[in-house]
Amino acid sequence: MPRMRTFLVVAGAALLARRALRSRVAASPLWPMPALENPTSGRGRKGSQARQLTVTERTEEAEGVVRLRLEGTELPSWEPGAHIDLVLPSGTVRQYSLCGEPATPGSYTIATRLIEDGRGGSREVHEQLHEGTVVEVRGPRNRFPLGDSHAYVFIAGGIGITPILPMLRQAEREGVPWRLLYGGRSRASMPFLAEIEKLAGAGTDRVTVVAEDEDGRPDLAAVLAGAPPYAAVYCCGPEPLMDAVAALLPDGPDAPTLHTERFAPAAPAPAGGSAPFEVELRRTGRTVSVPSDTSVLRAIRDQALPDLPYSCEQGFCGTCQQRVLAGEVDHRDDLLTDAERDDSLLICVSRARGDRLVLDL
Repeated sequence: MPRMRTFLVVAGAALLARRALRSRVAASPLWPMPALENPTSGRGRKGSQARQLTVTERTEEAEGVVRLRLEGTELPSWEPGAHIDLVLPSGTVRQYSLCGEPATPGSYTIATRLIEDGRGGSREVHEQLHEGTVVEVRGPRNRFPLGDSHAYVFIAGGIGITPILPMLRQAEREGVPWRLLYGGRSRASMPFLAEIEKLAGAGTDRVTVVAEDEDGRPDLAAVLAGAPPYAAVYCCGPEPLMDAVAALLPDGPDAPTLHTERFAPAAPAPAGGSAPFEVELRRTGRTVSVPSDTSVLRAIRDQALPDLPYSCEQGFCGTCQQRVLAGEVDHRDDLLTDAERDDSLLICVSRARGDRLVLDL
């Protein structure tokens, strides 16, 4: 057993090094300097360019799920885990994971489930986006990238399969061992099921499908206990599923690492109730007042830039990320990394730690 563990560690480290080197070269024209992600919201900033795409194909992928193919010209490339901001006809902005093939030029593919008691975005997609409809798209961005690993365990719940699907394809192409636990209310409601089972191959046990109406809830503890040493676990789905996976993840020096993508904040964003302050919009040449009971986002939209993009207003989607030129920030989000917090903030929830901020707007 010690000899086998040593072999796994050495083999895994070699594979990680090769893939990391290839990824860095591909990601940055200034390699070996790291490629930095540009904030994508705000006017005129690189990465925030809006594009007009046309819905060229609409498919009923599963019960309550539609798949849309969006086509355009000179579309930016993307990698598994990426998502786009879709501006709906009403002006509402929603984020959808890309679930097509990154190597396919000129098109993006998304899928969305109708949420009956949601905020209306999914209903607008289902009822108003048809073949021939032109929509505005921003991005793509990637806050759920597939990192290097010698083995993967994927766990998806319902529509959470959308960012996972391109990851499965990439792991299969690169010959990295993988397993998938895919759960849903029923098999009829689970999108891309046929493709996933075909990808796994006949006679293999790499994919476990758990339909609650047939099998009850999945045994997450057993799946995680069977993960190879040092494996990477990628999970996307309802909040209870991701919380359960995090709680059941084994401990130890050779434990797997967990990566998740949330469609809602892990905890409620801190309430306002802070002192008022001012925000200078350097490029616009305006200064707006932010009352104690109003977000920076709302103050800027009300007083200066009514078309400033936003979406969740809860500090988790990243649409309203803006660059800070001066001032100290009281960060109240669950999204930004420490490096991003050095010079940016999410204006939907974060505030100033003093009486003034200067933003690159």
